[in-house]
Amino acid sequence: MKTKLLLALLVGSLAATAHAQVKVEDAIKWRQSAYATMGWSMGRIKANIDGTYNKDEVIKSANVIQAIANSGMGALYVPGSDKGKGWVDTRVKPELFTDGPKVGKIATEFNQAANELAKVAATGDAAAVKAAFGKLGASCKSCHDDYRTKQ
Repeated sequence: MKTKLLLALLVGSLAATAHAQVKVEDAIKWRQSAYATMGWSMGRIKANIDGTYNKDEVIKSANVIQAIANSGMGALYVPGSDKGKGWVDTRVKPELFTDGPKVGKIATEFNQAANELAKVAATGDAAAVKAAFGKLGASCKSCHDDYRTKQ
């Protein structure tokens, strides 16, 4: 629980800093870091679903994803951050900044899926985690399909 709170506070403070005239490159770097951390956590959950299931590892990973999802990361999508470089060139499409209602719907679905995954992970039910993990992955994919350039 301490780790989840600490991560939420850290990411939340980064998001609050983004509102304070953050450099575009920093906003890109911070959101790339957050997405990389979520990707790593999703990989850990997938490894548990596909291999030997460890409830504690799944809970840790689900809590990280939930904390980042609810951190206010939208603040890191500052004007101009559809171009530029953080750790690497951004892959955000400019449409993310103009499709407000659709982006909001996708973000809401992602937050709900992340919250549900954390809730289900706490039960230790591997089958329920697999289903919730699939929903989270689908919400990620919906954003990637429309708002992330292919490599």
